[in-house]
Amino acid sequence: MGRNQTIGGWGEKQAAAFLLEKGCQVIDMNVRTPYGEIDLIVKNNEIMVFVEVKTRTGPNFGYPEGAITPRKRSHLYDAAQYYLMEHPEIQADWRIDVIAIRGKPGGSKPEIIWFENALN
Repeated sequence: MGRNQTIGGWGEKQAAAFLLEKGCQVIDMNVRTPYGEIDLIVKNNEIMVFVEVKTRTGPNFGYPEGAITPRKRSHLYDAAQYYLMEHPEIQADWRIDVIAIRGKPGGSKPEIIWFENALN
């Protein structure tokens, strides 16, 4: 596993723990679709939330949330729609959130910013 995958996996675990602390229920992680991977799927109150996690270890590549390009936004939306189509039992409202994490494994506590309804 490469360094980016290691950092990404660490960030996803940090995001899942953060969302659990905020009262969300983790439904699934690392869901593959034809449109790309959905990092986390959680239930927040009665809303299904598809979460994109972006992790940066330092300032060299900008803020993590800056990595959500128009193309990535389209893929996230299509992946969420695909998941819902594959799970017709889910009748909840839904949205796409972004969790931005700045930090690294073994470092001090990471900075976590939760952008709710990030694509609107």
